[in-house]
Amino acid sequence: MTIKINKGKALDSLNMTPLIDVVFLLLIFFLVATRFAQDDRELPVQLPSAASAVPMTAEPTELVVNVDAAGQYMILGERMALDKVESTLRRAVSDNPVNQMVIIRGDRNVAFQAVVSVMDLCTKLKVPSYKISTESEAGS
Repeated sequence: MTIKINKGKALDSLNMTPLIDVVFLLLIFFLVATRFAQDDRELPVQLPSAASAVPMTAEPTELVVNVDAAGQYMILGERMALDKVESTLRRAVSDNPVNQMVIIRGDRNVAFQAVVSVMDLCTKLKVPSYKISTESEAGS
């Protein structure tokens, strides 16, 4: 007794083109959706550590103010004095008065007054939300 198995024609007619199209669309989606952290690369700042630090998620309304070890300010790749920081923050708050977020990235070796000055500006200009960026401790 011989058993004959009929494979059918389903595997012979399997078209791979739609699958390749889907893979390319996913690739394009992830390339477009990925935002490179330009703010982290524009100024070498050693962030202080905190035990309860969480990863920072960037939103389109965030404005990052970097303060280096010498107390110099940088926003969007441009070094500026405190009065220019104030005008930049004022413009950002006027453009987005409800959702404007300011992230302050102060070097761990900077005099705390430079960071407090930016915090004071945020309070003065009524920035809806601002926070200081830290990195998690290595032991945690």
